[in-house]
Amino acid sequence: MLRVLNCSRCLTFPGIEAVAVQALKFAVMGAGAVGCYFGGMLARAGHQVVLIARPQHVAAIANAGLRLQTQNFDEVIALQSSVDASEVSGADVILFCVKSGDTEAVGRLMAPFLGSGTHIFCLQNGVDNAERLRAVLTAQGGHQVSAAVVYVATEMAGPGHVKHHGRGDLVCEPTPGNTAVLQALRAAGVPIAESNNVRGELWAKLILNCAYNAVSAITQLPYGTTVAGDGVQDVMRDVVAECLAVAKADGVDLAGDVHDAVARLANSMPMQKSSTAQDLARGKPTEIDYLNGFIVRRGAALGIATPVNRVLWSLVKLLESKTA
Repeated sequence: MLRVLNCSRCLTFPGIEAVAVQALKFAVMGAGAVGCYFGGMLARAGHQVVLIARPQHVAAIANAGLRLQTQNFDEVIALQSSVDASEVSGADVILFCVKSGDTEAVGRLMAPFLGSGTHIFCLQNGVDNAERLRAVLTAQGGHQVSAAVVYVATEMAGPGHVKHHGRGDLVCEPTPGNTAVLQALRAAGVPIAESNNVRGELWAKLILNCAYNAVSAITQLPYGTTVAGDGVQDVMRDVVAECLAVAKADGVDLAGDVHDAVARLANSMPMQKSSTAQDLARGKPTEIDYLNGFIVRRGAALGIATPVNRVLWSLVKLLESKTA
């Protein structure tokens, strides 16, 4: 059943644990599927949220609200949306969700509008976005930027309509002064953990992406179907082995059991297509240069051969060129 919510004056909703939290203003920069999901969850919990997104989504949200369709509820949420980077002005927190290739350009675009106390969380694929964004913002005066690891299966099912397929949790680095932000996210139904090894967490997520994203993109099939293909799991094991060799040579302390995480992902998200597959299907540039392509570049710099990652990277780049 579809419900319509106006969240401008409330801090609790059915299905959200009643917790006293500080009301915050969030701006979501690059509100695609991931940004719309987390922004919608926060707005649903009563926080002021502005989604900075593509024109077709902004128009749909302005006209009818954001439709947030999850495994547990299907609701339309009234919240602000804009195409203008200046809307980050006055935000307590920015969820930075742009594609990895746009990190520096969008960072420079929003820098003039950032407040001195604004906290920025990078919710992006890849392992170096936070440091790249810090470098841009340091030249503009510096701001607090935290890396976060995102585990969520979402897609934009249409303009202003985000569909959630599974998970929705974050891992972030401990940062002074972020207690109110973490409380807000948890009270909004977003599990978030802190880790002193976010670099290792980011690399673990990178390896998951390297194993699944390109295969899903090339075939345009969901995870559960791809892993059942002849020889595909052997390919994925070869991808992971190369990634682990590069990580070891780079001095990365990997978080958790990567082999187990790769094996479990298809079972936890069997119907999910990778973000790379979704980008290709829409004729958009992918992030493959920051996934398998990153492993290829880092491997070359460290003297580690990465032939399987190179093949997957090059095939996705060929498919990208067909839609360019």
